[in-house]
Amino acid sequence: MIRHVNFQMIFLALILLVGSASTALGQKNEQPNVLVIFVDDLGWQDLSEPFYKEKTPLNRRFHTPNLELLAKESVKFTDAYATPVCTPSRVSFLTGMNAARHRVTLWTHPEANNPTDNPDELLDPPAWNINGLSAEEDIPFTYYATPLPEILKNHGYYTIHIGKAHWGAAGTPGASPMNLGFMVNVAGHSAGHPQSYYGEANYGNFPTRATYQAVPDLMEYHGTPTFLTSALTKEAIKALREPLKRKEPFFMHFSNYAVHVPIQADPRFVDKYLADGLDSLEAGYASLVEGYDDSIGELVSFLKQEGVYDNTVIVFVSDNGGLSLAPQRSGESHTQNLPLNVGKGSVYEGGIRVPLLIKKAKGEGRSTIDAPVIMEDLFPTILELTNTPAGQLAQKQVDGKSLLPLLNNKVDESWNNRPLVWHIPNKWILEDGPGINFYSAVRQGDYKLIYDMKGSKVHLYNLKKDIGERYDLAGKENSKTKAMSTLLSKSLKQYQAQMPTYKDSKKLVPYPDELAR
Repeated sequence: MIRHVNFQMIFLALILLVGSASTALGQKNEQPNVLVIFVDDLGWQDLSEPFYKEKTPLNRRFHTPNLELLAKESVKFTDAYATPVCTPSRVSFLTGMNAARHRVTLWTHPEANNPTDNPDELLDPPAWNINGLSAEEDIPFTYYATPLPEILKNHGYYTIHIGKAHWGAAGTPGASPMNLGFMVNVAGHSAGHPQSYYGEANYGNFPTRATYQAVPDLMEYHGTPTFLTSALTKEAIKALREPLKRKEPFFMHFSNYAVHVPIQADPRFVDKYLADGLDSLEAGYASLVEGYDDSIGELVSFLKQEGVYDNTVIVFVSDNGGLSLAPQRSGESHTQNLPLNVGKGSVYEGGIRVPLLIKKAKGEGRSTIDAPVIMEDLFPTILELTNTPAGQLAQKQVDGKSLLPLLNNKVDESWNNRPLVWHIPNKWILEDGPGINFYSAVRQGDYKLIYDMKGSKVHLYNLKKDIGERYDLAGKENSKTKAMSTLLSKSLKQYQAQMPTYKDSKKLVPYPDELAR
């Protein structure tokens, strides 16, 4: 029997098959979007999602349900680090360089050519890059580099900045995110904190009373009850509509001014914390935390609604450890981040250990990595996740290491063996504190060495056994102390790190391996 073949149906089926294959291929090769959520001054434990082996009392204080949901689809890094203060971390993120090399070692002043060091009776800071980052050459006291958004923009990304920038001083190109590769900028400028979080106060924009900290660009919300965090979230969603309409991949740097001082209560959330028994200052702080978490929920909901969430890399990180200075925080100074020691401004763990989540496009569920990683690693990681070649960079060398192997659960001993370095040859605040003002540090594996330049001494800690850095091993483990001192000195020399000088002799402070034993 001869069967009649319906060639029209076969032809249609072939078209559908080829079309499905093409669509699948297109999805496979499609560049992922990137959303970086960069929180300001958030401590390692200032969220309800634990980054420790167990929930801590601080974790239980906060309510961050949207971050908990994000963590279920992300790789969680428990031993992630930033620098002790904001601008060095932000420059390291955009350049892939360690702060000792790019020499933006302290926060930058809103006005150009103004060092932010406090006076010290013993040491003078070096001539560091007080004007921050620049994508243009020959700008005095800046680090010239090719910023991450510029690279992504040149490879087809629609680049957006929302919120705090603080990469460069006013009067220099780096003050504007538009000069660093961003195609859209909302509220980013040279200042590092808001004059006010309140729309009723115009975010600080009152004639004769506005300072550099008055938040720009949000006139639509002036005189309204719109809290700053909410206004920035609304603007972020508006900005995302354009690349989605164009069907272009986007890179968004969403940097809430929260939770930086001034600690002003977010009225949407503060009452629950007052009811929990927190005083007004700590309740206000907790409300700022929940406010940024609410932003995460709104952004994720929008991405899901638009059908692009599964093709979006999300990075969540803080620029330094939590603030621990009274009276800006309640209680005795340097106790706000326990069991971590000290807080913002310090090279002790409270000042540099930060929460880090990375959700890959088409995330594969939760995993936890305890390998030590650092802020400059995010630069090569994002480039690799987006299949973007770095090309020829103004910075001749990238210090960061791509985290893609860790994201793919390929962890080997090299991650524990590489040294992570911090170097602050500056005086951040007037009163010296533990690990604050003129300190360097190195971590390798479980051990961490801290170099006190003013005191001409080193301290050694085993973080695996002593995360609070309470038990100094420098006088007990002499060989390890010597090896770590040599490692820190070698690393600082490789970075060509600047050292402070003694006021009386004008001599450079010695490297830690040069100290008299």
